[in-house]
Amino acid sequence: MLTTPVAVAALLAGMLAAAPAIASEYVQAEGSTLAFASRYDGELFTGRFHEFNTRLRFDPAKPAEGKLEVSINLASAATGNTDRDSTLRTADFFDIGRHAQARYTASGFRKLADGQYAADGTLELRGVSKPVTLTFSWDASGPQPVLTGRAVVQRLDFGVGGGDWADTDLIPNAVNVSTKVVFKQP
Repeated sequence: MLTTPVAVAALLAGMLAAAPAIASEYVQAEGSTLAFASRYDGELFTGRFHEFNTRLRFDPAKPAEGKLEVSINLASAATGNTDRDSTLRTADFFDIGRHAQARYTASGFRKLADGQYAADGTLELRGVSKPVTLTFSWDASGPQPVLTGRAVVQRLDFGVGGGDWADTDLIPNAVNVSTKVVFKQP
């Protein structure tokens, strides 16, 4: 039996089409950001974590099989204000001497009606683990896929801002978190 190049190509195309789709594995690439925003005495301030690492398993056709893992170096938080930045590192806030890392994990995402997705995950911060939902969009139209997401963290649930800082008139309990993660395959 003779096999022509066209027949071989047709056979390979048929085999690939019949193969089940599997979620892609991704790691964080350059250009990613993780930011937070709150108010102090009514004045808005923003900050960023300059050191964080993200791993993702995701197939938009099967969001329930998704998995997200993020580790955050808390000492890398910067708001552009030296006093505030040093205060964030203290035992009243992130307590980086005892808890240098925060971790967010989620398994199984939900597709939302507006083309967004929700990752109902767990944030571990200062030794406390609580549920936090990350709502995100997924854009794979460019050379690298991008996840753009938002979450709200209730800081007092994690003991962030203890003592006099627990006053929600001074600093609201809700902290807005936003991220833009550029991915590449490992």
